[in-house]
Amino acid sequence: MSETPQNPLHERYASREMAAIFTSGHRYRTWRRLWIALAESQQQLGLPITDRQLAALRRVAGDLDLGRVAVIEAQTRHDVVAHLRHFKEQADAADPGAGAGGILHLGATSAFITDNTDALLMREALELLRRRLVASLQGLAGFARAHAAEPTLAYTHFQPAQLTTVGKRACLWAQDLLLDLHEVGHRLKELRCRGVKGTTG
Repeated sequence: MSETPQNPLHERYASREMAAIFTSGHRYRTWRRLWIALAESQQQLGLPITDRQLAALRRVAGDLDLGRVAVIEAQTRHDVVAHLRHFKEQADAADPGAGAGGILHLGATSAFITDNTDALLMREALELLRRRLVASLQGLAGFARAHAAEPTLAYTHFQPAQLTTVGKRACLWAQDLLLDLHEVGHRLKELRCRGVKGTTG
């Protein structure tokens, strides 16, 4: 028996690939990608951020120590601050003279990190779902062609109705998945990150 929260969508039904998108490690590495993207954008806009500082951030971006983060979070009682300090420690240790830790999170809020990460993870999940839908449709198309002339009994309101073919039934299943594919495509097209709005509204 476990005292940790459980979620049947993850534990029973999610594929390994889908579950991996929503792991703590992937989420927090995405936070780091956003911090680096913010610093890169600020450099392009003229802030005094050096290539050396950015290189130090990139060098340690994947080296996440959740144990160290837990120690810092116990002191700060703030998850984003804990991760920020841990990233700063690592970047400054990777290149002590660069001062890379000092360029992290400039003019940003916690919402910049958490909300944009949620949008990016949702995009990854939807892209995985789209690939799976396409593969399912390809499989169903082959199945429908192979069974195009195979008779079977059709039903209406759970009552036997008339003859149809297995291929036609498969096409109806495919039609539902095709509608889902269009919906996922629409969601991907319209899904936006929340941007960088500064520390006040």
